[in-house]
Amino acid sequence: MRIISGTQKGRRIHPPKNLPVRPTTDRAKEALFNILMHQYAFEVTAVLDLFAGTGSISYEFASRGAKEIVAVDKNIACTKFISQTAKELALPILVVRATVLSFLEQITTSYSFIFADPPYAFSKEEYRVLANAIFTKNALQKDGLLIIEHSEQIELSDLNRFTEARSYGGCVFSFFEG
Repeated sequence: MRIISGTQKGRRIHPPKNLPVRPTTDRAKEALFNILMHQYAFEVTAVLDLFAGTGSISYEFASRGAKEIVAVDKNIACTKFISQTAKELALPILVVRATVLSFLEQITTSYSFIFADPPYAFSKEEYRVLANAIFTKNALQKDGLLIIEHSEQIELSDLNRFTEARSYGGCVFSFFEG
């Protein structure tokens, strides 16, 4: 796994092999950030990374200048790894160990970007619950963007505020507006 661009461009990150994760591929991550870089100024954005896993997406946003990043994951090994890596690289990432839904129940802040990469075993109803929780709690800013990564077997176009989906290899990014 590597950081694609920004101040940490090319840096390789080596997560422990025993983490229960499926990191976003470098190819898919590069395609996603190519889209975002042409539309948003990261230096003024607040980012929420849900189901953060290895922290790959958080590191990418931080490397590109995002000043406020919150990474949420329920797995203690994942949160320890993200915290350690963020500290080593001096990246502004606040790590929270919690289930995503319990975190969203308590949320009082809204974000410019919310990236969610739930387990591929998520059901359609679980995706619906996740999106509804984000929008009900106003976690996404008015002009913000929610990006949900999922497998090609799931179709999210019928969810509220869906705008488009883009497929990269076996993964799909579905976009939702605030």
